Amino acid sequence: MSAPPHPDSETQPIRHGRPRPRRRFGPVRWSVALVLGAGAALATLPDLVGLDAYSPFAQLNAFRPLLVAALAVLVGIGLLITVFARRFWPVPVVLALVALVGASLVLPRTTAEATPPAGGSTLKVLALNVYEGEADPDSLAALIDGQDPDIVSIPEAGGRYKSELEPLLEPLGYELHSSISPRRDDVAGNTIAVADRLGDVETRVGDDVQFPYLEATGGGLGDLRFVAFHSVAPVPRSVGQWREDLGTLSEWCAGDTPAVVAGDFNASLDHSVFRDAITGCSDAAAQTGNGLSGTWPTWAPEWLGPQIDHVLSTEGIVAESFETHLVPGTDHRAIVTTLRVP
Repeated sequence: MSAPPHPDSETQPIRHGRPRPRRRFGPVRWSVALVLGAGAALATLPDLVGLDAYSPFAQLNAFRPLLVAALAVLVGIGLLITVFARRFWPVPVVLALVALVGASLVLPRTTAEATPPAGGSTLKVLALNVYEGEADPDSLAALIDGQDPDIVSIPEAGGRYKSELEPLLEPLGYELHSSISPRRDDVAGNTIAVADRLGDVETRVGDDVQFPYLEATGGGLGDLRFVAFHSVAPVPRSVGQWREDLGTLSEWCAGDTPAVVAGDFNASLDHSVFRDAITGCSDAAAQTGNGLSGTWPTWAPEWLGPQIDHVLSTEGIVAESFETHLVPGTDHRAIVTTLRVP
């Protein structure tokens, strides 16, 4: 007669407990992903819902190219995390969607938009914000001498800075005009330097903006109106004035006569306020595929900084070239472009 099986022997039936229910993280992880995605979209795409007209989005939106690049890095990090935590995948997916929308808005500016028409004449334009009249006059004069522009827009240059620059540029064949007297601070002024070869060009001051602009007409400009322009910066207390200043641009972009507007607009093509105001105008940098060349601040690499300085022109006028230059004493880069005027 055999002995009863030992309780620990292999013949003892194995008792299985009830399977533990799987924890469901789906709703939680998707909620986290959507919250992060909404925050990323709010920071990167506020102009799509008009929020860039208000602080703090007016300031933040100027950095959209940088924010899109930062999102791409975060997406890469998120994908790396999913290798070890597969349930994390909704986060990089949502962030990638926001990054793709942002990239679709900025990357087209790296491709030339149009081919300059044959014939016509050229107008070479230089523009530089001289930072409250602190840019080195000798360096600016040397840049003008080397580039030989037909006309120069100099924001934040009033009568005082004009008096310093004039003896340096007159021997080079330029006549200078300023929108304010030497008694006012340079930051409020705009100055134009006109090459003598343009002949008898007349200027008028427009004081319907915070910083009076200068409009040049006649002479070698023909029917063209050239405007040296500077808007206020969209700091929190001045966003309303910034919108009003930019709204003035429609006077030239939507006007009946050809126009070129150059200077510091304190706005990039990522601002809906700016895009709406310049309907009818093209941007020289974007036309030549240089729409992501930063013009401010100079301490940041050119590929990093916002492009807030522009040369705008009405339909039919096409930019042939665009480049930037450094001038000591200012936090803006000088921009130089050659326009083909039919």
